[in-house]
Amino acid sequence: MKSFNDICKFVEELDPVSYTGIIAEKSIKIIPALAGITGSKDLALEQFSMFILGAIASDGKLALVEYVACEPLLKAFFGDTIDYDQAKNRIEKMKDEMNELKNVVDKMVDSYGLLTPELKTDIIIVCLLLCSIDGKISPKEKKWIKQLIK
Repeated sequence: MKSFNDICKFVEELDPVSYTGIIAEKSIKIIPALAGITGSKDLALEQFSMFILGAIASDGKLALVEYVACEPLLKAFFGDTIDYDQAKNRIEKMKDEMNELKNVVDKMVDSYGLLTPELKTDIIIVCLLLCSIDGKISPKEKKWIKQLIK
């Protein structure tokens, strides 16, 4: 697996126009692999969407501009997507239940240990692409995503 810094550099150098294609391409491999681990596609998508929303909002908020920019990418990865109000409500709920979110993320990260290094790299790339849609990946977003390397 590439180093986290190398993956960040790769994402930061990408042309934002190519984000949707890369995310859609990666979802073809990632979603079935996560469903294989969790035993359910719905559970895999729910956990991964929570993780991604947690990363996007790791700075404490989900701005409408972030959501609007990110929504096509979320749809490219997940197929159907949640609307802004649903995303914002999920994030608010996550902040209220940080211990529960931390437990979900810890279990998810542990189960990701079963994935190949290449698939982990793909998952990290997807997370970074979704977080970088506003033009930057904040240190808090990087810290959140870096949990996947454990």
